[in-house]
Amino acid sequence: MSKLIFEWDPRKSRANIRKHKISFEEANAVFLDENAAIANDPDHSENEDHFIIIGFSSLARLLLVCFCERENGNTIRIISARKLTKKEIKQFNQRWRK
Repeated sequence: MSKLIFEWDPRKSRANIRKHKISFEEANAVFLDENAAIANDPDHSENEDHFIIIGFSSLARLLLVCFCERENGNTIRIISARKLTKKEIKQFNQRWRK
């Protein structure tokens, strides 16, 4: 398996930190979480397929990361990252942690 490459817009990363208090560097670790859940995000895709992944970050925070794949899945472009709401955590536990 080839190594994943992560990329993002630095301005968008700074804006994400201001808005959600989550750096894209921290969000990278979600992709290493063996129990992470990935789903298609068709509502937010216009020109490319977007996905969401929910998993634990390098700081052990449960995050929702929106991303798209490039270069046949070898490059991950992070679009946004945030902590889950209490309602989303409950839904996540009911759906994925059975």
